Amino acid sequence: MAESWYEKYETSKGVQCGFKKFHILAEEKGEIVGILIGYTAFSEIYIDDLVVHENFRNQGIARKLLQKLEEHFEGQNYSNINLVTNEFQAPNFYKKCGYTLEFVRKNDRLPLFSKYFFVKWLIS
Repeated sequence: MAESWYEKYETSKGVQCGFKKFHILAEEKGEIVGILIGYTAFSEIYIDDLVVHENFRNQGIARKLLQKLEEHFEGQNYSNINLVTNEFQAPNFYKKCGYTLEFVRKNDRLPLFSKYFFVKWLIS
């Protein structure tokens, strides 16, 4: 397949995007009870969604999905994992999982939608 115009630009700068979507599933007795959805671009991993079915929450499934993510990409020269979560979601969970809070975009009008931007460095 031919390079797209943006891939040509990136290549001309000595950079390869390597954009790929992925998902990781958690299953219990043949049923999907959790999913982590993301993509890779350049040397980074991005988490778009991490959801566990309400009947299976607080059982370590989300943490296991994050561990599977790191294991899957281990040794592949990705520098970091990025994610954004809202106030009403799980900022403290990501801190407990070793993610570093880079900044918060505070939403004064709708505080539950304040955005928390996290990173976890894989290469030191």
